[in-house]
Amino acid sequence: MAEVKSHEFDAFVKRKPLPVRLFLIYGPDRGLVSERAAALAAASGVDLADAFSVVKLDAGEIGGQPGRLVDEMNAIGLFGGDRLVWICNAGSEKGIADALDILAGQPAGPSTLIIEAGDLKKGAALRKAAESASQAVAIACYADDGRALQSLIDQELSAEGLRISPAARERLTETIGGDRLASRNEVRKLALYCRGKAMIEEQDVEEIVGDASAISTDDAIDAILKGDRDGFLHAIQKIVASKTPVFLVLQGCLRQFQLLELMRAEMDEKRAPAAQAMATLGRHLHFRRKPIVENALKAWSGPAIRRETQRLQAAILQSRQRPVLEDTIAMQTMLATVLQSARR
Repeated sequence: MAEVKSHEFDAFVKRKPLPVRLFLIYGPDRGLVSERAAALAAASGVDLADAFSVVKLDAGEIGGQPGRLVDEMNAIGLFGGDRLVWICNAGSEKGIADALDILAGQPAGPSTLIIEAGDLKKGAALRKAAESASQAVAIACYADDGRALQSLIDQELSAEGLRISPAARERLTETIGGDRLASRNEVRKLALYCRGKAMIEEQDVEEIVGDASAISTDDAIDAILKGDRDGFLHAIQKIVASKTPVFLVLQGCLRQFQLLELMRAEMDEKRAPAAQAMATLGRHLHFRRKPIVENALKAWSGPAIRRETQRLQAAILQSRQRPVLEDTIAMQTMLATVLQSARR
């Protein structure tokens, strides 16, 4: 089936049964990737509460071993019935692309495969494998545009019977948009805050957004990009005090470097200035963050960004393999990135 366009997804996921069992969901908006993966999992018909029917793996566990994934897909559940194999954090792993090629050439079995990936270039092996197979579907997830954001706001607020003033809507739209899951959570938080009010006003948005920004991971990530060690440690203190997991900052840092890698590739390919890459790929960023990201884009070379992205990915895998050391691994990794930024 090749590719399902972003605007086609809602109709696609409602089809009963789903026309294929092999799905690749990818893109820079990791929140939207996760949301759509969860929607496909729910539509697969597999009992998600049954631990014997659902297998979740990190892409690093597959690595260069396509046989591991093929075996999981061909395995028979302990009590029979459909199974779901769910791969997270996929990227350039050759083993996953090779496994997808093998599975696409086999008759459809009882197992459904969902692969969550970051942003993949058009020629990436994994994306190519999904788009060229009749038994697979590739679904791209890019940052919400203005129309999608308005739809999200209307959907969440109408569910609570709330209305929003034009000024408040504009302020809210400026604040959200980089990540679907984060955007939805912010709108839901606003709806909860304003429950019982006749109209949401701009002041309401500023108050609740102010509360959220106090524990936002953006402050820590921005300090990393600026090479500001003291600013990073101060931001981490606020995050820890809010009981927000430090691991989320590490994940956010990885997403930021994945975006930088995409922007830098466009700059190098088109010989374009950083401002042009920001205008096309960074338009969803909050206006306060744009100068920081643009400066980082100028300071970091393409190879250096790729090396840092790989190091962050390795740290995430290591922290999942050794959960007792999760905070220590996250802090050591991010402090090393702060030092790298400070040297540029």
